Amino acid sequence: MYSHDEKRINNVLAGAKAPDDAQLDRILKKAELKKGLDLEESAVLLQVRSMGQLERLFASAGKVKNEIYGNRVVLFAPLYISDYCVNDCEYCGFHCRRGAMGRKRLSAEEIQKQTRAIIAMGHKRILLEAGEHPDTTIDYVCDAIGQIYSTKLGNGEIRRVNVNIAATTKENYVKLKRAGIGTYQLFQETYHRRTYEKLHRGPKADYERQLTAHGRAFEAGIDDYGMGVLFGLYDHRFEVLSLLAHAKYMELRYGVGPHTISMPRFCPAPSVAFSPGFPVSDADFLKLIAVIRLSLPYTGMIISTRETPEIRTQAFRIGISQASAASCTSVGGYGDSGNGILGQFELGDHRNVDSVVRSLMSQGFIPSFCTACYRSRRTGDAFMRLAKSGDIHYLCRPNAIMTFKEFLMDYASAETRKDGERMIVREIEKIENTERKLETKKRLARIERGERDLFF
Repeated sequence: MYSHDEKRINNVLAGAKAPDDAQLDRILKKAELKKGLDLEESAVLLQVRSMGQLERLFASAGKVKNEIYGNRVVLFAPLYISDYCVNDCEYCGFHCRRGAMGRKRLSAEEIQKQTRAIIAMGHKRILLEAGEHPDTTIDYVCDAIGQIYSTKLGNGEIRRVNVNIAATTKENYVKLKRAGIGTYQLFQETYHRRTYEKLHRGPKADYERQLTAHGRAFEAGIDDYGMGVLFGLYDHRFEVLSLLAHAKYMELRYGVGPHTISMPRFCPAPSVAFSPGFPVSDADFLKLIAVIRLSLPYTGMIISTRETPEIRTQAFRIGISQASAASCTSVGGYGDSGNGILGQFELGDHRNVDSVVRSLMSQGFIPSFCTACYRSRRTGDAFMRLAKSGDIHYLCRPNAIMTFKEFLMDYASAETRKDGERMIVREIEKIENTERKLETKKRLARIERGERDLFF
């Protein structure tokens, strides 16, 4: 199991100096080969400060992102099914200090209702989230996954449920796998052990339990996993290198790197008095996104509605490939604004899905609701091979176009549909394989006639 080497990370950081132009060019040239960077090279990039060098860093990150993931941004929504929690984490709005009042655990009927509300916005994938509590059992979570998958609304359905719940046992991960999850997400929050132990009380205070959870999940058969930290809890440079070291260990040990890396920054919450000791500026936040993109070029990168539309816009250009949209972080909050339940954190982006879609289109990105890889068994090592070779690009563009077509027909405003149809015409022409292009056009015609869920 993984053992984090803080001494090594600190030594790498101590040896990293701001690069001159020649050194920066050498590192960026290597990064653009899309084979990744070592920790020492990543540490040097984190020291970049001048505007001219930052622009070159961002240009390289954008180039790598575009060559692997193209101009697609995959959209999803979180669904919080319970905010009961036995942990007392300083930064989290679900901390047990709140007491039992004002908390909620969704029933099966309520999960269906919330799922319908998310479907009605146009989403096809959900990130299921829950606090850690004895009554929020793994069976409850698995039943919730089943309720989500079985819920339909018109032409809509949820085709992929990713899960972000507390670190647990191998036996419980086996149950999650059987329930049909997509990606299992778990954040270390901070890799700095002393800070971790200071900020957590309860079962989550076990640093090793958190650190080794991805290995247990993989050994249970979950080969799609996501990682992340909560930036602001400790020095972001230490966190980035620690995250990269952990990802490289997982790839070396299990042959599969992280499917996703999430990029949350600390946000206030109504019941949280915590103030981050290491706040991350917008400039540093964008820089670390670019560095992770160049260091782990194959990995999907996620940004949430914690961030403002302005920051998200910039992040899409330099590395982010997935984003939540129209999120609600309170239990049972979709469709019931002002339900009195406190959210886990405050949002920075309050736009509805149609507005997010329009914004993405205006920037030249095609909004994607694709879930094809999971249902085509392109997960784990199979996904990594496609992503590392860049071949995922040839599957994802047609699939993005088709899911975007579904959104335009079933959920978009008239103005969005008009602009989106024009974008689809342009995106089809970017499909290089003639046979694949013709087949995509045929499938789009089938979608026009009422068929759904067509994918390569």
